[in-house]
Amino acid sequence: MNAAPADQIRLLDVQNLDVRLTQLAHRRKNLPELAELQTLEADLTQQRDLLVAAQTEESDTSREQTKAEQDVDQVRQRAARDQKRLDSGAVTSPKDLESLQHEIASLAKRQSDLEDVVLEVMERREAAQERVGELTDRVAAIQGKVDDAVARRDAATGEIDAEAGTVTKERELTVADIPADLLKLYDRIRTKEGGVGAARLFQRRCEGCRLELNITELNDVRTAPADTVVRCENCSRILVRTPDSGL
Repeated sequence: MNAAPADQIRLLDVQNLDVRLTQLAHRRKNLPELAELQTLEADLTQQRDLLVAAQTEESDTSREQTKAEQDVDQVRQRAARDQKRLDSGAVTSPKDLESLQHEIASLAKRQSDLEDVVLEVMERREAAQERVGELTDRVAAIQGKVDDAVARRDAATGEIDAEAGTVTKERELTVADIPADLLKLYDRIRTKEGGVGAARLFQRRCEGCRLELNITELNDVRTAPADTVVRCENCSRILVRTPDSGL
């Protein structure tokens, strides 16, 4: 393939722009905020799950406390009715009196036991409420860190995208005057060779593979017409000759 020396040299400008675009894409993909967000979001998910569990426990113990208090109230009311009957003197039979007194004593024991249950449930509910408060604060704190990291990520991404847009426009202007077949060859090699399609020959060394050309390769390049598109024998990239090539 033949191309004007100026067009070949222009490929180096395109290559520099492509390298810059690759660097920007890599930087965008590996922003420290992304790793930070991944850690924070995992922690946030865990803390939210714990909060839901604590809220569920608080709700369950609330219902349990209500039920236990109702049981106490029912026993208290029944004991009050029995005590009223006893105090009224309406029960005169010794056997009935003994039975009523026994029931009042049993209800007192039952009430005491149920009140102990209420206290135990209240303690568990208070512990759950405290846990809910702690986890709510923790979730809010982590969410604040997430929001901050998102803002920093978006700002960094915006800067990178703006710079990439500028570089892309510059590339479009640079490739506008390069022959289509030369540009197509460059793009094909660049895709195949890890993002580098054209390299400068500097001081007899290919800057693509960093290897120095042997004497035979140098002679071939030296004798090739200026408009001949030469390729590196080692890495197959387009080898661009400049006054600093050492030929």
